[in-house]
Amino acid sequence: MSAKVMEVKENISKALYDDSKPWTHFLTMAETKSGVPRLYIFYGAVGLFALYLMFGWAAQLLCNVVGIIYPAYISMKAIESSTKVDDTKWLTYWVIYAVLSTAEFFSGFLTNFIPFYWLLKCIFLIWCMAPIEQNGSVFLYHRFIRPFFLKHTGADAAIDKIAEKAKKMAGDIINSKKD
Repeated sequence: MSAKVMEVKENISKALYDDSKPWTHFLTMAETKSGVPRLYIFYGAVGLFALYLMFGWAAQLLCNVVGIIYPAYISMKAIESSTKVDDTKWLTYWVIYAVLSTAEFFSGFLTNFIPFYWLLKCIFLIWCMAPIEQNGSVFLYHRFIRPFFLKHTGADAAIDKIAEKAKKMAGDIINSKKD
């Protein structure tokens, strides 16, 4: 277990020093001015963020911003890339996000009933968008969503029949108004 924790800590530290990332400039400046290592600045920021999600005003908005802004940005980069792998990864995230949002809408009372709901949701969304091979969205999609989808793909035929009937009815109505 401690080896895994050390691996995560090393990966975070590596990302905090990566010059290609947008936060490196701000962390360098904060580290220089405060004399505090950027890893501890990061831990402090994460701690304050978590406290705000637990007790702050507009925690729902902040949680949803985390769940939308970064994934939307990376999704746009994926669209512009030539590979399909990143497109699939981010489409999978959006499917999970849509299922969660729909479930949350119909069980809105849970947001008031579950202590620290917005913190838990934010942690869940970060797990779903984590830059690892088997992140939360991939796991949940293959474990739950895909089997459900494959089991119910027969609904496509029924939807197609309804669409055909609607087109025919619309055509009949248009033709009857012409006469």
